[in-house]
Amino acid sequence: MNRIIVNLAERSYPIYVGARLENLGRELSRTGLTGRVFVVTNPKIKKLYYQRLLRGLKARGLEAVCAVIPDGEKYKTLKTVEKLYAMALKAGLDRKSVVVALGGGVVGDIAGFFAATYLRGLAFVQVPTTLLAMVDSSVGGKTGVDLKEGKNLVGAFYQPKLVWIDETVLGTLPPRHIRNGLSEVIKYGVIKDAGFFSYLEKSVERGLKAADYVKIISVSCRIKASVVKEDEYETRGKREILNFGHTFGHAVETLSGYSGYLHGEAVAIGMAVASDIAVKLKIISCPTAMRIKNLLKLAGLPLGLDRPRPFKQILEVMLRDKKTLGGKLRFVLPRGIGKAGVYSGIDPRVIKEVSEAL
Repeated sequence: MNRIIVNLAERSYPIYVGARLENLGRELSRTGLTGRVFVVTNPKIKKLYYQRLLRGLKARGLEAVCAVIPDGEKYKTLKTVEKLYAMALKAGLDRKSVVVALGGGVVGDIAGFFAATYLRGLAFVQVPTTLLAMVDSSVGGKTGVDLKEGKNLVGAFYQPKLVWIDETVLGTLPPRHIRNGLSEVIKYGVIKDAGFFSYLEKSVERGLKAADYVKIISVSCRIKASVVKEDEYETRGKREILNFGHTFGHAVETLSGYSGYLHGEAVAIGMAVASDIAVKLKIISCPTAMRIKNLLKLAGLPLGLDRPRPFKQILEVMLRDKKTLGGKLRFVLPRGIGKAGVYSGIDPRVIKEVSEAL
């Protein structure tokens, strides 16, 4: 089992890769998290994994309450969080209770925001069950919900006590959701690790094996942990590189009503757009952009919209994005394979030209 530390002084916490669901109860007991366990999940994940988790909790004498929320990004709303408040009151949660997010990124974001706000903060544990959640949303403390005007516009930075990753659950994940997670994995190679990017080019082409996932998850978590350590609250500019592909990608998700594209698919389109913008601005060469887009394509991810959207609509949503400052769009652009930077005030006409070409 790999142990990775997110080093945030008194808020530091471990990420365990290669853990098993049945052993979470033992880890909670070992770390003193022995209050009532409030497991937030969705119907599908409950059916697949809850009993495995519950057996381990019961073996350590931990009492558990299961709170089931609907599946899907369209339910990542304040209304769903309100329902969790009601369930928590009915279950008698107190300030020693522990919130466990068992599921993908939507479950983790909602459960984390609930944990951050109920009784002014409960201990929180991430148990991600999708590749995307394992490599991205479960690490770093971003929690929140969507508004109809845009994605993740309401939320809080709230770090978990630990992240517990059992990669064996990926065996029940549909292929589309594996591809969805690979989008964020590829992102890490582009923005921070050229060697990792080269490894992905070779391993994705030959076909990923079980052992590859342990490495992919571990490297991705180490990269994200190192970035979060430098800029926990995204105020120093360093954490913003994690948003590569997200400015345009979030607009795609919003305009599709959070149902047309999975998050990783939308981010893949955003990375293709950002790469071509970087070419237009002479930041990278055309062959470098092609390497990025070829790996995305090799991973089975989209490079453009399946049907055209009026650019005016896309621009309006991007301007509402929380990364926009002073009315100026901010894009993370690659400076090469393994490095990236934040660029402000990009001419919308360049974005329009690039996105319509894709």
